[in-house]
Amino acid sequence: MLRDVETLVQPRRIAVIGASSRNQSQGNIVIDNLTCRGFVGEILPVHPVATTIDGLPTIRSIDELPSGVDLAIASVPAHASAETAAALDAAGVASAIFFSAGFTALETDTFRSMAERLRMNVHGPNCMGLINCTDGIFLYPAKPTESLRTGPVSLIAQSGSAAISIINSAPFGFAKIVTVGSEFQLAADNYMQWFAKDSCTAVVGVILESIKRPAAFAEAARKLFSNGKSLVVLNVGRSRTGSAAARAHTGAMTSDADTYELFFRDHGIPVVDDYDELIASLQCLAAWGRQPGLGGLAIAGISGGQTALACDLAESAGVALASFDQLTVRNLQDVLPGISGSNPVDLGAVVGRETRDNEGGIDAILANPETVALALIQDSQASLNDRSLRYYLSVVAAYRRSAVKTTKPIVAISPSSQDLHPELLAAFESGGIPVIRGIREGLVGIRACYAGEVTPQKALAVSSPGPEIKALRAEITAQTGQLKPVQSAQLLRAYNIPVIASTIVQDATEAANRAAEVGFPLVVKVASRDIAHRSELGGVVTCIKDVVALGMAISDIEKNVRETAPEAVIDGYELQSYFDGDLEAVAGFVAVPPFGAKVVVGTGGTLVELTADRALGLAPLDLYEARRMISSTDLGKRLAGYRNLVPETDIDTLARLLVNLSRLAGDFGDIITECDLNPVLVGACKGDVMVVDALLIR
Repeated sequence: MLRDVETLVQPRRIAVIGASSRNQSQGNIVIDNLTCRGFVGEILPVHPVATTIDGLPTIRSIDELPSGVDLAIASVPAHASAETAAALDAAGVASAIFFSAGFTALETDTFRSMAERLRMNVHGPNCMGLINCTDGIFLYPAKPTESLRTGPVSLIAQSGSAAISIINSAPFGFAKIVTVGSEFQLAADNYMQWFAKDSCTAVVGVILESIKRPAAFAEAARKLFSNGKSLVVLNVGRSRTGSAAARAHTGAMTSDADTYELFFRDHGIPVVDDYDELIASLQCLAAWGRQPGLGGLAIAGISGGQTALACDLAESAGVALASFDQLTVRNLQDVLPGISGSNPVDLGAVVGRETRDNEGGIDAILANPETVALALIQDSQASLNDRSLRYYLSVVAAYRRSAVKTTKPIVAISPSSQDLHPELLAAFESGGIPVIRGIREGLVGIRACYAGEVTPQKALAVSSPGPEIKALRAEITAQTGQLKPVQSAQLLRAYNIPVIASTIVQDATEAANRAAEVGFPLVVKVASRDIAHRSELGGVVTCIKDVVALGMAISDIEKNVRETAPEAVIDGYELQSYFDGDLEAVAGFVAVPPFGAKVVVGTGGTLVELTADRALGLAPLDLYEARRMISSTDLGKRLAGYRNLVPETDIDTLARLLVNLSRLAGDFGDIITECDLNPVLVGACKGDVMVVDALLIR
């Protein structure tokens, strides 16, 4: 359900529930914030006894509210929130903000499930409301900082304290500030949709811990971008804790952080790591907006040490540096005698300050075809002495003259986090050059302007599951734990994933009688729902050439399992055909609700977690994505003929396996939590593939 938040952002009639006639409650503070800023709409305090609150006439109860109430401020305890929401909805109120926190698990479940069913918009709870700076509507239960001013940036934060930190630190103004709290109903995507059409919002910053509706978030981001607006996200809680409970190699090789990184990458959304980087990115985006494509950054300054440090930090921040063509090198050397003419440009290395033409040097850098943006590293601290300040102002004057001649983004970076000198700040800003504190922060801010193209919505062929898949789904749904080998094989084959021929036997006698069904040479593996990785326990013997060797192998496997996993139940022994592959790959997926499933490919075998060679993608994949994933791994480099260790090998068959596996993940990710195909044997040259071991977990 698409909910319009107009009545939250621009309400004209506001009811306040929970304001006090004697004490200063959150409701009273909201009333004060509204009246102090000349709110021109109507404020309706609701109180059962008092006739006036803060000089405003009251209404005795929610059910006596007049029609046309846009918004209710619900300053009520957690235990009363659900009841209050139901009453407001019944009274025809369009939207409500709930500040309350401290819900019990039962109260949380009750309120959340009710909120989803209500016609009324529910904002919060556990939030600090919102501020419409443009129109002076402060629906905020505290006194905001005096430094808050109007500007082009809108901020959405799940945490109220995070929003306060940004408000208190930002060198720019805000259009709207929204704290969404626990998102029992409305979420960040609802406000992103509204900001996409808000003429006062040019840039949106989002601070989030989780995304509960990825498809809606992606659609809102697309709408922002298509309307010429910018977006940057600070994703909190991305530490790589891994998946400690994972049973499959695939799960152990990924983390929640990977999932969010994939999602943001796929949708061209820049991501930052902390508040300072977020502020820098919002500052750069407010100045320059979202720029097309990926390009090279040029770096210049009057200190060789600082520009060299900037290059080091650019590499770690993932910012590509521009290469200078020969014409640019010659032009630079003509106007700046004694320099190398390469990127970064040390303007201070010129022989003789009187021969230095800073303006000409900057012009040459900006004329270079591969330069898409310029970072000027310039000390601008408030503590500068007067002599240094006068000199730096003359340097900035040259930068400013070059800036008016170009449309390419120029960003000045003061190397430390110290406050900026007002004269230098004014000098830069008069030339349209934003100034960022901190080299890494400035580089990340520039990177945010070049986040890449938005991936279009995937239009992949969708086919209805056949009777075999429907039957398997019903069978798998009715069980828990590890799927039986025969179930795994049936399911994989139903999605055209090649699986080695195999059969299950109970003992050595049955194995001898049925070995012909598989044929020698063969492989024998323990079959046990209690054992995820059979080779680790000595539960696999390969290249068995006759019945005698088969009997000995089963005896050895039984002995190994009894010693290493005495509690495991041996269900039998799996006889497999022997497939002679040249390389071992791993493929699999992990269910990652609400994002769907995450597909993994890389170098397989017993050392799969140690080598940690993997590429990731969110299902579903197309053939292009699958090829790109394979090529990005060490496995892909070996398949490409690295040092002739393996002849150059076609990867299309392995790529099609990934595509089909991603379809399986899309269809079964709600009931299969992990899938591990390891190893997938790959034949050299033609690239034939065969799954020889599969672990799927319900």
